[in-house]
Amino acid sequence: MYYLGIDLGSSSIKIALIDSDSGKPFSVVQEPENEMAIHAPKTGWAEQHPEDWWQAVCLGIQKIKKTHNIHEKDIKGIGIAYQMHGLVVLDKEGNPLRNAIIWCDSRAVAIGHEAFEKIGASYCKENLLNSPANFTASKLAWVKKQEPEIYTKVYKFMLPGDYLAFRFTGQMTTTISGLSEGILWNFKKGEVASKVLDHFDFDTKLIPQIVDTIGIQGQLSSKGATESGLVAGTPILYRAGDQPNNALALNILRPGEMAATGGTSGVIYAITDSLSSKESERVNNFAHVNYHIKTDKVIGKLLCINGAGILYRWLRNNLKVNSYEQMNTLASSVPAGCDGLSIIPFGNGAERMLNNQNLGAHILNLDLNRHNQAHICRAALEGIAFSFVYGFNIMKADEIQSKVMRAGNDNLFRSKIFATTLATLIEQKIEIHNTTGAIGAARACIISQKGYAAFSLTTKNDFEKVYIPNEDKEQLKVAYNQWNKELQLINNKIASS
Repeated sequence: MYYLGIDLGSSSIKIALIDSDSGKPFSVVQEPENEMAIHAPKTGWAEQHPEDWWQAVCLGIQKIKKTHNIHEKDIKGIGIAYQMHGLVVLDKEGNPLRNAIIWCDSRAVAIGHEAFEKIGASYCKENLLNSPANFTASKLAWVKKQEPEIYTKVYKFMLPGDYLAFRFTGQMTTTISGLSEGILWNFKKGEVASKVLDHFDFDTKLIPQIVDTIGIQGQLSSKGATESGLVAGTPILYRAGDQPNNALALNILRPGEMAATGGTSGVIYAITDSLSSKESERVNNFAHVNYHIKTDKVIGKLLCINGAGILYRWLRNNLKVNSYEQMNTLASSVPAGCDGLSIIPFGNGAERMLNNQNLGAHILNLDLNRHNQAHICRAALEGIAFSFVYGFNIMKADEIQSKVMRAGNDNLFRSKIFATTLATLIEQKIEIHNTTGAIGAARACIISQKGYAAFSLTTKNDFEKVYIPNEDKEQLKVAYNQWNKELQLINNKIASS
């Protein structure tokens, strides 16, 4: 028997198949094989159509069934992870009324800033543990203001994972963890954030039914089963945003544990049981997957770096390099510090950790007589690592104590230069585990059946390697300090313009 895990990213859908007893992974497939398009009708906008996600999920399920000759009746449960903070608006029949406004879209920044001021900074920090900023509630407010003809037709609004669950089950539901992503959860009172609803004049009826993050959230309808190629009645057992889910996949569940992700965007995600939030305008606080209103108020503190792996992908495409491995080889031929070349990687929308400034990416101190392709590759890896260090220091200022940092063996963490640079400057080992978000979502189904202890046992063979800080770190410290100086100059210039 098997569990199926679905990880809805902004570039692709990944689907994992695991043994339902042992948690052993059998396969992970990706659909589409190339990256999904992100539509940008205007600068700073980012949209995808929810139907494209569903079609990719259905194709991926067909692919994984065919590859392993799996019968749909042997799949006993589904877990869903998804790109966070997005907005999907549905009419009463369940049809999307417009493209989804996804996580990296920055059109609602000003709306979020205004809400933070009018609701009150102290209230937001004490109750929401966040500023409304550029998240789901603010995006819905943008639709209300700019597209009133669409807003009047909205029956329910959802996060991307809620939409997938709806297509499977025909039921419109969400979770507390999902509402907290949208800055629609009052942690102090343990209820929907009525003050946010009142500020934006949202009707509470727009919020779907709330179900548990882990547990039976619904069962596949005959329509959902036919379209997906599964069996009607198969339960959805788990749903969470991609970063809480990535942390779960790495068995990050307790205070003092920290996960890192280096994909299109970079993320540092730390667990705490504190409801304090000193850096609520730069660090987000969400209900973690094991959060419970009365018993376990486990909070995930998330710091996002929009401009991370997307820079390395951009370089690969524009330098006409064949692979990331070739880029890493080129980068290894250059000494730390890149002979003075520095890259600021922020070119993927507003950066929350930089107070929602949109800095763009910058190549600095380029010497046309000395620097070449290899220098640019290394400067990119170091620049992205430096942005993680900058974020890590913000997390420390928010009183996060890190006992362990773990990351999956994918994307940027496959680069020794990137991972060792980060480990050296934060002065901490980084454990690499061979798992993925899709595998984590599938394994989460085990929690609903057997509990957290059984889940943790399934992760015991995932450990792969550890990156150790370099003893000689002076050259990297000099390079980071110079990078940070350049960053502040750019940030100050944009803030004052």
